[in-house]
Amino acid sequence: MNSTVCSQVAPSGEMRLPSSVRQAKVCLIFPTLGRAEVLERVVACVDSQTVQPDLIIVSCVTDEDVGKLASRPGLLVIKGRPGSSVQRNRALDHVPDDFDVVIILDDDFLMHRTWIAELLKALDSDPSIACVTGTVLADGIHGPGYSIEEGQAILASVTDVPDSLSVASTGGPYGCNMGFRASSIAGLRFDERLVLYGWQEDRDFGGQIWNRGGRVVRINTALGVHLGVKRGRVSGRKLGYSQVINPLYLVRKKTMPRRDALDHVLRNVASNIVRSFAPEPWIDRRGRLGGNLIGLWDFVRGRLTPERAAKL
Repeated sequence: MNSTVCSQVAPSGEMRLPSSVRQAKVCLIFPTLGRAEVLERVVACVDSQTVQPDLIIVSCVTDEDVGKLASRPGLLVIKGRPGSSVQRNRALDHVPDDFDVVIILDDDFLMHRTWIAELLKALDSDPSIACVTGTVLADGIHGPGYSIEEGQAILASVTDVPDSLSVASTGGPYGCNMGFRASSIAGLRFDERLVLYGWQEDRDFGGQIWNRGGRVVRINTALGVHLGVKRGRVSGRKLGYSQVINPLYLVRKKTMPRRDALDHVLRNVASNIVRSFAPEPWIDRRGRLGGNLIGLWDFVRGRLTPERAAKL
């Protein structure tokens, strides 16, 4: 682990990181459930980072979720209720006050070996940047998913990280790979009404940052692969309900524009209708469509209750 001494966290999101980005104190968080074997190998890949995190926090539900990682030096395991939002919040509550940067990754996200270094460079390049999402080279969430070996092969095929940093503002981070200036998210938490898989909880968190005046950006130099492991995901019906209710709920919270929310809802419902006739083997399209219809009916009745997904 990186043992370099670091200056104190800046009291404002407008402050820069320590004079050397390698001195920034970094906490890496993995929320996880039911994927111990995958998580062990993903965490092992962190050892190849050119800049090492000072602390890794694994937020899980049971001892079985972490396997052999419990004995890894520099790793803190915390347990509690399941759900992407509540597990992330539990980890955020355990980040020491003197840390500069917080990274939250899915338990099936593989970073290129310079991912952390590139994140720190981006944060140091502009003090208004509060949140950074990297560039996903391949995303298994859109297909049957990738094995660890396939993900590593994709990363190995990268011969050069782009020399020039490109920063693009975005409506919200992609939850599989998010990095934050710690001072910019002080006091912010993921909405725990967005239960289970969460669905748009990352967009909501980004909206909270925007409302506070921080920039949320995507950069071209922090590269990674999202394996899209299917184990541990929620049922189609529950997710289908969240696909409708959660974006509309965020409109009411003012963390997502109405147009973006309607686009999310219409695209997902239309996709589930069309593909329910010949669904992909790895997606419960009919279950999602059923959840969509329940969500639409609740919306018509004026019920924006994202937590209901857990009871379906």
